[in-house]
Parts: sequence; C-alpha cells; structure tokens
Amino acid sequence: MPVQRADARRNYVRLLAVAKDAIAEEGPDASLEQIARTAGVGSATVRRHFPSRQALLEAVFREQVETLCARARELTGRADSRAALLEWLSAVIADATTIRGLAIALTRAAEHGVAHEHCCSAQLTGAGEPLVRNAAADGALRPGVTISDLLTLVTGIALATEHHPDPVAAADRLLGLAIAGVSPL
Repeated sequence: MPVQRADARRNYVRLLAVAKDAIAEEGPDASLEQIARTAGVGSATVRRHFPSRQALLEAVFREQVETLCARARELTGRADSRAALLEWLSAVIADATTIRGLAIALTRAAEHGVAHEHCCSAQLTGAGEPLVRNAAADGALRPGVTISDLLTLVTGIALATEHHPDPVAAADRLLGLAIAGVSPL
C-alpha cells in the first residue's frame, strides 16, 4: 500500500470519525455529501478514500469486526464446540444489534457478492468457519449448516430487533429460539 501524504492521512482520519458519528446517528445510508461537508473536504475526497458506500461502511466497522474475529480465534480451541459457537454468535448478534449500521453492512456485502478479504462478512465468515467446522465434527450442528447460514440468521435477527426497547435481549432470545427450535420434541 502506498504511503499517504500527511494531509491525505488527516483527511482519511477526519472522514472516518465523521462517518462513524453520522452512521451512528443516521444509519448506514447517511449522506456522503454531508459527511464530506462536516469533515471539511469535497465529495471527490470521500470517493478517493472510499470508492463505494460499502467501502466506507467496512472502514467504519473494521475495529468491531476485527474484535469479533479475534474472539472467534480465542473460542476455536474450546472443548465444548457448541458452547464456543453459540458464545461467538451471541457476540456477533450483540454487536450487530447495538452498533447501528453493522447488520446492514453485513447484509449489503452478502447481497452484492463482495468477497474481498477485508469485507466485513468475508472476515466474519473466515473467523467463524473453524467454530462451525468443530461443532459439526462434534455432532453439535446439523449436517449442511454453514457459517453463511448462521451469519444470515444473526443478521436477520439483529435487523428485526433493531428498534426493540432492549434489542440485545430480544435478539438473544430469538437466537436461542432459533437454536433450540420452536417445536417440542
């Protein structure tokens, strides 16, 4: 990656800070033009640093996604593979529910087939795959269930509970229902 000039680096940092605030307040469709104005730069500068809205969302959520990926790596060696997978899915759903725009960023990446290594969903897929593989090998997961299935499930739950008075509790309850099933056996 080429070294940025000092002013370009300052612009990037300022744009990212403004974008984080705007997305937290307005959601993932916050105006790019308003972000540029608030940061004191032109819209071309925004596009130079973030060629797409998805690129901006990924930059805004990079730290949270990296934290979730690190958590998956920590949990991968656990003896109880089912508990490790469920703990990680709970962490993903808690972040996706409480960090405005994260669930949408994950959804849009999947919708647009974004597959580069820095994509939010690609990173989470890669991090969660060993947890799913271990749980499947231990018989704690139905055959054919993939990490993509589980990330789609938690993202859908996060979006469905976004406006609930206690979104984390509601999302966690729905995840529990999905995992346990709703029919008595």
